[in-house]
Amino acid sequence: MSERHREALAHLLYGVGAERGVASGAGGGFVLLTGEIGTGKTTVCQLFLEQVPAHCNVAYIFNPKLTVIELLQSVCEEFHIPLPRPERAVTVKDCLDPLNAFLLREHAAGSNNVLIIDEAQNLSADVLEQLRLLTNLETRERKLLQIVLIGQPELRAMLARPELEQLAQRIIARYHLDALSAPETAQYVRHRMDAAGLTQPLPFDRRALQRIHQRTRGVPRRINLLCDRALLGAFAGGRARVDRGTVDRAASEVFGRAARFAFAPWHRSAGLLALGIAAGAGFWAVASQQRAAGSASKLQPASAATAAVPTAPIAVASQPVPAAPGLSGSAAPSLLADKNQAWRELAKAWELAPGEGDPCRALEREQVRCVSSVMNLALLRQLARPGIVTLDARSGKPSYALLTALTADSATLRAGASEQTVTLAALAVRWRGEFATLWRVPPGYNGRINDLDGGAAVSWLATKLAVLDGAPPPTQRAIFDAAMKSRVLAFQLAQGLPADGRLGPLTFMQLNRAAGVDEPRLRTAP
Repeated sequence: MSERHREALAHLLYGVGAERGVASGAGGGFVLLTGEIGTGKTTVCQLFLEQVPAHCNVAYIFNPKLTVIELLQSVCEEFHIPLPRPERAVTVKDCLDPLNAFLLREHAAGSNNVLIIDEAQNLSADVLEQLRLLTNLETRERKLLQIVLIGQPELRAMLARPELEQLAQRIIARYHLDALSAPETAQYVRHRMDAAGLTQPLPFDRRALQRIHQRTRGVPRRINLLCDRALLGAFAGGRARVDRGTVDRAASEVFGRAARFAFAPWHRSAGLLALGIAAGAGFWAVASQQRAAGSASKLQPASAATAAVPTAPIAVASQPVPAAPGLSGSAAPSLLADKNQAWRELAKAWELAPGEGDPCRALEREQVRCVSSVMNLALLRQLARPGIVTLDARSGKPSYALLTALTADSATLRAGASEQTVTLAALAVRWRGEFATLWRVPPGYNGRINDLDGGAAVSWLATKLAVLDGAPPPTQRAIFDAAMKSRVLAFQLAQGLPADGRLGPLTFMQLNRAAGVDEPRLRTAP
């Protein structure tokens, strides 16, 4: 996400009160997210849905060209509310009564209820008015239903009409998602190429990136289309780099403007399109060959000279292999077959010795805990700490190695005394995101911090947040209240973490890192 996308997500989370006690029914019932076509509104919504906590019930409607009755029926269907089947025509009351009963029941159970409507610029005035009336369903404490409207810029104009003033007054959070700036456009292109497996220098030069921003106006969907076609154009012309002229020709083709040059070579077949994208990504042929041949036992060394040839096998401990050429004599590591052994190897980096038995249980006595999760490379870069990667998990016989360094195009793995640097593309063949690491527990932390808790762990948290905000440490007893939750949420968003306002291992890791706590770090060079 760009900074704009992070802010948009923060507005959604704040507006619906996804973390209990924050903004729950704060005098309204609507959250508004608008943006031009292709700016990433639906993507932000999907990220929001991934982070909605278990106590939130969500109804999502993506086709709002409905009548009032159809909309209410759709809402009930999304919330799994059974409706009566009268012999007569269904009325508004037939839908509202079961919906109200459901909302009251869920409120009593401590749940929040959120209705998300995508493409909301297509809503009619009478449907918008019915939505406003839905927010009248409330108790003395709060609204029973929060409604998120996501739409194009004309939605803002619609809500500015005098007849919709009552609805507009109930919007408690609104955000307009602008397009990407020129630097963000370049960063976005690099990210997409990395995600596609690029192992070589970026094939777009500086002037081409500037032109991409000008031609797409920073809209992500247009960037995707233009870069895809520009890569294909460079490939068809036998060029390894995309220059400004190639971007202009691609823009003429993609955006329907008169092309200055013939594009016949670009349309030979769908197979040529696949080849062009593969050439741009730089590794798909290798990855496909490895998968097709079942050679999941090979990792490709991170060397530009051997970028297309898998040469360096990595074997389980019982099957050591010789060093790969071009790695300065480093030995290919014999992988660890026992995860407890991997934990002990990782503990050495922390200057800890858990001894025999369960290493994680022993480390708890040192105020250090183990955590395992499925993560992507972007999050690993953000955490920037060594950890254990699980390889060949689907084979039924997983093996383990320590991730000790991570660069833009390579990863360094260590097992025992041996170490090897491999391409990210080769790593992806055998690694599915399983990552485990250690984190230092704050004083007084017993595994969970609840609403309105105090104590040493909350005081530690308040002090760290104050330092990060450039404020003096608190002098009064700290409480984990709504205000502190909001600060935690803002910190999570700024750090690129899943944002829920709650305190878990990832948040503590980044608090320690931001506060300068002395902990092992990933190397950024092999």
